[in-house]
Amino acid sequence: MNKQTKVWLVISIALSLLALGSACGGGAKAPDTNQPSGDVGQAPPTGPTGTISGVISYNGTPPAPKKIDTTADPVCGQKNPNLVTDDTVVKDGKLANVFVYVKEGSVDGGKKIAEYTWPTPTTAAQLDQNGCHYSPHVMGVQVNQKISITNSDATQHNVHPTPKLNREWNKTQSAGQGPIEESFARAETLIPVKCNQHPWMKAYIGVLRHPLFAVSNDTGAYEIKNVPPGTYTIVAWREGQTPEEKPMQVTVTANGTAKADFAFGGAATTSIAPSLKMMPAIEFPMISKH
Repeated sequence: MNKQTKVWLVISIALSLLALGSACGGGAKAPDTNQPSGDVGQAPPTGPTGTISGVISYNGTPPAPKKIDTTADPVCGQKNPNLVTDDTVVKDGKLANVFVYVKEGSVDGGKKIAEYTWPTPTTAAQLDQNGCHYSPHVMGVQVNQKISITNSDATQHNVHPTPKLNREWNKTQSAGQGPIEESFARAETLIPVKCNQHPWMKAYIGVLRHPLFAVSNDTGAYEIKNVPPGTYTIVAWREGQTPEEKPMQVTVTANGTAKADFAFGGAATTSIAPSLKMMPAIEFPMISKH
């Protein structure tokens, strides 16, 4: 075998091995959308913090709650005989279930709030199904924080979040079954949650990389604590067929309180019909998103 033949033989073997490795590896690996996005930043600033607080008002006459038809599942009607929709909860002109959060901004010194990484809480957030309603109706968690979902009803539910950026899942939870534990690996505001069996049941989960969020209570009040001094854009979000968002800029001082009141109103819409029937419980297999 001459020298030239040996060279071509070595090149052929190398190319064959390269092709075999590519075939076994299956090519480039698809991105895992269930992994945290963004680089890990530095720990949040220490020192005195401030607070953002305010009240959410509703202008005009709110839409009347609609009574829910529970004849297909008597358990719901027995436990909650006055079951009505909860997409617009207004009391004395104040609006509940509005999610208020720090969207962006800079701490004193000019560093962007997005450059910090807050530790993931070790305590799980709680979401319950009680009286054929989700409680709370709107909630917030941090990225990768556990959510413990319980069923306090004597009937079966299907817990089905429908995110756009996170992994979608759908799990049946029977009466008396232990908690379901899940988490979301990417920031997303807000993730709708539904029950396939009881179509009026809806909840919303805001997933953030920081703990700077709050939900207005039944008096319309909210409070975001432990905010590093700085200037921020905060957003008030409320549900609807087209969710509404209202931004506002606030400046937070050490040991101070920044006031930020919001108002919604007008011809509010509802996402359910006057009478909704219970659907059969179905647990669908999820197809991976790419």
